[in-house]
Amino acid sequence: MITAAALPQDLIARIDQAVDSDTDRLVELFKDIHRNPELAFGEVQTSRLIEKALQNLGFDVTKGIGRTGIAATLRNGDGPVVMYRADMDANAIEEQTGLDYASDVRVTREDGSVVPAAHMCGHDAHVTWLIGMASAIVSVRDSWSGTAVLIGQPAEEPITGAKAMVDDGLYNFIPKPDVLIGMHTIPAPVGTVSSSPGPRLAGTDQVDIVFRGVGGHGSMPEATTDPVQMAARAVVDFASIVPERVDPAQTAVLAVGSISAGVDNNVIPSQAVIKTNIRWYDPQVRETLLDAIKSVADTVARAAGVDDGLLPEIVMKGGSLPLVNDPELADSMARSLASIVGDDQVLTDLPAATASEDVQILKGPYPDLPFNYLMVGTADPDVYAQARARGESVPFALHTPHYVVDLAAVPYGTKVAAYAMLGLLAAR
Repeated sequence: MITAAALPQDLIARIDQAVDSDTDRLVELFKDIHRNPELAFGEVQTSRLIEKALQNLGFDVTKGIGRTGIAATLRNGDGPVVMYRADMDANAIEEQTGLDYASDVRVTREDGSVVPAAHMCGHDAHVTWLIGMASAIVSVRDSWSGTAVLIGQPAEEPITGAKAMVDDGLYNFIPKPDVLIGMHTIPAPVGTVSSSPGPRLAGTDQVDIVFRGVGGHGSMPEATTDPVQMAARAVVDFASIVPERVDPAQTAVLAVGSISAGVDNNVIPSQAVIKTNIRWYDPQVRETLLDAIKSVADTVARAAGVDDGLLPEIVMKGGSLPLVNDPELADSMARSLASIVGDDQVLTDLPAATASEDVQILKGPYPDLPFNYLMVGTADPDVYAQARARGESVPFALHTPHYVVDLAAVPYGTKVAAYAMLGLLAAR
């Protein structure tokens, strides 16, 4: 198995110099991506940025994998094949950071709804790090041997993009990797990085529950079978599923993200949709949650008088298994990075979280592929310290309107990505 090696001081200095001299460009690139967010499978402009940047660096680039995905390969002699992934999509969140490069973008979705879009999960940094890292490792290609495979992945937020790329033949365009790595922003101080072994992020499923009834005039609810009432009762009952049906020693989350039904005040619609999200580590917990969701929905519908032929439809929209870092790979990468940025800056015991990812789905036909996912601090250290002094664990959370990637994290994350790649590629 490939493990990360310590980098020689002269190579570290060359990487640092390459990134430092590129920082102004990378910061402007980051701001441009941040101003122009694109939602899942709509990452046309972002994908094009990656395509052009990597083509100019000499990578063989294939675009349009899984609709908007990018796969780029740079062969540089014999050695390991190291695959690195960055996700590209933004969130349907209205930004409230007050930054002078904040997003005010609105996007029309396929269903015709118009929603805000903003990078409130740091994928703008992920794309910038990938482009900056590619430039850095090309600048020192005399120092390493092997093949770098870089992936620009769409649609991480709905947990469907990695599967879309694999299903669309990703491995027809790239060589089989020996190792897969990725990175994500976290609201820890700039300068920190986590390479922690074992389970890191929960498995997840995006589940819609479609209630069907009989619509009618708002003045005559007795003549209808109201799906809005059904959805409302189901949401209340969903809240009891985890505490009543799941062992409290297990990790389980059931969250409702949206209820949609009808248009007019005085019209009872014939359909209502609840959009839920579940999180789990144990597959049996997943089955318990899914069974309970269906049971609650059916019970509510039957109580409302719905015939068996119109019981709620359960729609599975995408999901991912728990993200598990390979212990040996995580340990070797932690030691390699610590020798560069310092032991006190590398976290190896970050607690597992209930957030989820789909990067590991890129393993595709190679489920035993060694994998490690780094978490990189992107919060201003002073802002972080002030939050801690107030008794807050972090200054702002992912997927909130106030999430900020400090600009100092642009070069820092780029360097970490380059150190990580070069630690895994064969030294010359």
